[in-house]
Amino acid sequence: MPTVRDVRAKAGKEPITMLTAYDAPTAAILDGGGVDVILVGDSLGNTSLGYETTLPVTVDDMARHVGAVARATDDALVVADMPFLSFGVDEAASLENAGRMLKEEDAHAVKLECGPHTVELTERMVQLGIPVMAHLGLTPQHVNEYGGFPRQGTDEDSARRILELAQAHEDAGAFSLVLEHVPSNVAAQVTEAIEIPTIGIGAGPDCDGQVLVIDDVIGLSDWSPSFSKQFGDVKGEMEAAVEDYVDAVESETFPEAEHSYEESDVDRIY
Repeated sequence: MPTVRDVRAKAGKEPITMLTAYDAPTAAILDGGGVDVILVGDSLGNTSLGYETTLPVTVDDMARHVGAVARATDDALVVADMPFLSFGVDEAASLENAGRMLKEEDAHAVKLECGPHTVELTERMVQLGIPVMAHLGLTPQHVNEYGGFPRQGTDEDSARRILELAQAHEDAGAFSLVLEHVPSNVAAQVTEAIEIPTIGIGAGPDCDGQVLVIDDVIGLSDWSPSFSKQFGDVKGEMEAAVEDYVDAVESETFPEAEHSYEESDVDRIY
């Protein structure tokens, strides 16, 4: 069974690979491909549920997808993203929502989009046996505050706040830290300053690991951020397969004899 200690031990020694997954077939492929961590991101709101942001995603949505991913995963660490307003409002509700992901859906840890308000919550979760992956820099659940998805930590004061919050969450017991859309030199300094591993997304090459959204990696997205990279063209393959299927049915070349069978005992029902 994978543990957060295994991931934490990679800091500064071995690059950590993390990708998102939202369903069992994708999780099985990622697990078989040797990915260290599978994040069931609230990005499923954009990738799977048709929303423009992650804000409408519910705890029930996350639980359903976390369970699907966990059931298909043997070797990777499964991390459940906690959706908007599922944490940080009321401590008891926060603990119950996060605990559900481990107790009922078999996740190994949760991820919190962090700020000053999540330091004590992280400590409490860890005390209760809920491992926490912190997330700083661009936190998409603050889209209405940002007015979009701008790069974070671009001046000395904001960069220092990221560093201080990273140290505070490390002290609170977080086992790793996602740094999203921050200058690479800021990410490098944060990585140097803390002992838990940093996992970057749009944060440069000096983090201890990298994470991307699976739809961007396999070429399923209509749009990808500039810091992402497409490693395949699944959308193109799917479009070609669907077109071939439609053509085959309309031209009556599918199904052929090999795709069906006859039963002699029912030759005279009409």
